Amino acid sequence: MVELKTDTSIDAMREAGQVVARALTAARQAADVGVSLKELDELAHGVLREAGATSPFLGYLPSFAPTPFPAVLCASVNDAIVHGVPDHYRLRDGDLVSLDFGAELRGWVGDSALSFTVGTPREADLRLIETAERALAAGIEAAVVGNRIGDIAHAIGTVCRAAGYGIPDGFGGHGIGRRMHEDPSVPNEGRPGRGMRLRHGMVLAIEPMVIGGGTDGFHAAPDGWTLKTDDGSRAAHAEHTVAITDAGPRILTAR
Repeated sequence: MVELKTDTSIDAMREAGQVVARALTAARQAADVGVSLKELDELAHGVLREAGATSPFLGYLPSFAPTPFPAVLCASVNDAIVHGVPDHYRLRDGDLVSLDFGAELRGWVGDSALSFTVGTPREADLRLIETAERALAAGIEAAVVGNRIGDIAHAIGTVCRAAGYGIPDGFGGHGIGRRMHEDPSVPNEGRPGRGMRLRHGMVLAIEPMVIGGGTDGFHAAPDGWTLKTDDGSRAAHAEHTVAITDAGPRILTAR
């Protein structure tokens, strides 16, 4: 069941979204050659504590996972698509990093992700990241009252496929509100004009994931959480929490 949020609730979600934005900005600025993923997680945790917020990631245990998620930040490097577990890996020159972060504040949740390179970038990585960001922008542009979920999915998929990139099947965006994952599911590829109609008060986490090698295959790493590309190519991830309003899409996690 999809819960329509009031304008007051959307404002409250914006406050949670701004905690997310601050944490991702701080982690992005701190990410440099030699910095460990664990250090980035600790930094993000500090932003939560300062805001009086909690993490919807820490301790999360979906059906596919062998153990609860042990961190507040997902940190996925190079061929990791999403759900990377922060460990003592130290960033190297040329790494492609995707950070995904959520915050719960006064009962409302925000969720966002970004990708970037560390040190000297590869041109191919910059194109991959730029495509993920364009796909996110296209999905948000389609998130208007009267459209359907399929219009968002189609907009995202069109951008990714036109660039020659793969899309991991079965992973995409979702409704969000009192919980991190709510109805409806928001695929990253689909047919326009299909699916649930968008209404004022719906709030969605829209999150394209793109695989640089052009194939869609992925597998779980030994930690049971990190999803990696089957062909070893690099991946990028972009995400915002977006409210559907009569005035147009409102990005609640804008940085």
